[in-house]
Amino acid sequence: MVDGALPERSRRAWNNNMHHLLETWFHWVLTGGYVGIIVLMAMESSILPVPSEIVIPPAAFLAAQGKLSFTGVVLAGVLGSYLGSAITYWASRLIGRPLIVKYGRFVLVSPKKLEQAEQWLTRYEAGGVFFARLLPVVRHLISIPAGIVRMDFGLFSLVTIAGSALWCWILAYLGDKAYRLEPELLTNPDALVRFIHTQSKGILVIVALFAVLYIVTLRLMKPRSDV
Repeated sequence: MVDGALPERSRRAWNNNMHHLLETWFHWVLTGGYVGIIVLMAMESSILPVPSEIVIPPAAFLAAQGKLSFTGVVLAGVLGSYLGSAITYWASRLIGRPLIVKYGRFVLVSPKKLEQAEQWLTRYEAGGVFFARLLPVVRHLISIPAGIVRMDFGLFSLVTIAGSALWCWILAYLGDKAYRLEPELLTNPDALVRFIHTQSKGILVIVALFAVLYIVTLRLMKPRSDV
C-alpha cells in the first residue's frame, strides 16, 4: 500500500508543479504582450519544456479582444521560435555530439531522444526540419542534430521560419476560435490546452498527409543503387 502511494504522490506533485508552471507562463503572455510571446516561444524552441499551446492561443485571445493584433501574435511567435532554434543550433554546433550525449540528460535531452531526432533529420533532410516544427517532442530537439551535422544555416533558417510560421498561425487560429466559442477558457490554462489539443487533431492529420507525400516524393527522387 505504501509502495503504491509513492507513485501516486509523485504524479500528484508533478501535476501540481505543471499546473503552477502553466499558470506562470499564461500570466507572462497576458502581461508581457509581444515580448512575453517572443521570450516564451524562444524557450519552447530550445531545450526548455514550454508548450507553445499555452503561449500563442491566449495571445490570440488578446488579439480577438483588440489588445494585440493577430498578425503581430504570429510574427512574435515566429521570431521567438527562430531565436530559440538558432541559439540551440549554434550551441549544438559548437559543443558537439559527445558532450550533448554525456550531459544532455541534465537538460531533458536523453541520448534516445537525441538519436531519434538525428534519425529524423538524416532520413528527411531539410523537409524534416520543416515538418518537425509541427510535431511534439521533435519540435524542440531538431535544432540539436542540425547543429551537430553542420546543416547549412541559411537553409536551416528558411525551413525553421516556414515551419514555425505555419505552426504559430495554426495555434493563433485555434486560439481565436476558442475565444469565440468558449471565452471563459482564458481563465483556465489547463482547459485551454485540452481544447487546443482536441481542435488541432484534424489539422495535424492534414499536416501528416503532406509529410507522407513529401517522404514518398523524397524516396522516389533518390537514385536507385545498381544491384
